[in-house]
Amino acid sequence: EYISSYSYNKMEFTRFSSSVGKFVGFTEYGVKNAEYWNKDASLLSAMRAQKETYCQHNIQIWYNNMLTKS
Repeated sequence: EYISSYSYNKMEFTRFSSSVGKFVGFTEYGVKNAEYWNKDASLLSAMRAQKETYCQHNIQIWYNNMLTKS
């Protein structure tokens, strides 16, 4: 799962989660941002692609490192 969190002053206001497939707001400001960002199809497709380009590319490396450390 790919998660991109947006925070201010240690308080998360918006998050993109690849399992949900869109931005979710947690504060009044975050909800407004999420609504605006969810209207942008190119931004959503770019964020969804991050799972394949970042997570799935590196998961085997991270998994092997975790097994050798424990």
